[in-house]
Amino acid sequence: MTHCNAVLQLRAQRLAAATRPFLARGNRVSRCQRCLLPQRNCLCSTIQPQVARSRFCLMMYDTEPMKPSNTGRLIADILPETLAYQWSRTAFDDRDFLENIAPNYQPMVVFPASYAQADRTVLDRPPLDGKPPLFILLDGTWSEARKMFRKSPWLANFPVISVDVLTPSQYTLREAHSDAHHCTAEIAAALLDQAGDAAAAQQLSQHFTLFRERYLAGKPHHPIHTRQA
Repeated sequence: MTHCNAVLQLRAQRLAAATRPFLARGNRVSRCQRCLLPQRNCLCSTIQPQVARSRFCLMMYDTEPMKPSNTGRLIADILPETLAYQWSRTAFDDRDFLENIAPNYQPMVVFPASYAQADRTVLDRPPLDGKPPLFILLDGTWSEARKMFRKSPWLANFPVISVDVLTPSQYTLREAHSDAHHCTAEIAAALLDQAGDAAAAQQLSQHFTLFRERYLAGKPHHPIHTRQA
């Protein structure tokens, strides 16, 4: 796979602008520069892009595009038209999004309904008619996502869609705020399924499962290996 999706482009921009190397955990490992897994565990040849009615927009916090554990880029692997922006409270330019993208879709911010103000429209399922849905995902840690939700006034006019994923998260690559919190790719797969994009949902779930397995295979000292022993 050689397609350079929006997340990879965002990562390339960050690398070009960096004044010092980004040193994530495991930075001494030789990694594939596309999937960011160790070379021996690369999964690029297994990626199978899909066509879907739904579209995603990732608002990525700070160094999120650089992190090997990030799952937002898995969405862009499967749905190459996925958008990705570097979030900034003060410097984000929303004109491209608002003028050229939002009018052709039904934008909605994916976030728990409990954080929405009382007068804000809250959806519990994606709309199945009208313009295609555009799911705006706030990609970062839980505290970072809350900050983006609070401090992005340009998002305030869009409805909030709250997703209940009944199965426990299988992420385990970072410490979760709670057992009920799911990673970006898991939420995206659930939204695709609810929106009627079943084939894309299944492919994204499979891609996430393989990514998780190969990521953990490269971390023999990860706590999950201890629990399974």
